[in-house]
Amino acid sequence: MNSLLGTLGPFGLAVVLTIVLFFGTAGGGKAKPLSWGWALALSLLAGASYAAAAWPFSLVKGVISDLLSLGQGVFPNLTLPAIGLSMVAIVVWKKLSLRGVVMMGIPFFYIASSADGGLGVFADKIALAAQHMAT
Repeated sequence: MNSLLGTLGPFGLAVVLTIVLFFGTAGGGKAKPLSWGWALALSLLAGASYAAAAWPFSLVKGVISDLLSLGQGVFPNLTLPAIGLSMVAIVVWKKLSLRGVVMMGIPFFYIASSADGGLGVFADKIALAAQHMAT
């Protein structure tokens, strides 16, 4: 055993990040709530771990895919990079609660991983970080 925690695996990492994000954005405990940056970073890692984990986390990908299909049915020329960059603009300039930031960060990973260009590269780096944390 080379680490204190041992091997979490993708499913274990998804569970841990879900609990941290749920309770870390609520406040009220002895620890302070997560900062905006930590909430966003952990939600991106959670999105990557959800993508790699099995059921019930795989349901998130299905819901996001269905919503994207619905959006692209209404706006057929709307591309994934446009949706991803719009989400970045909302997170940066709209005042969101910590849970709002998390609810934008998790689906952003799925959208970015399907997009071409810089967003796809960014999603690949997040996935590598999550994989490294899980093993």
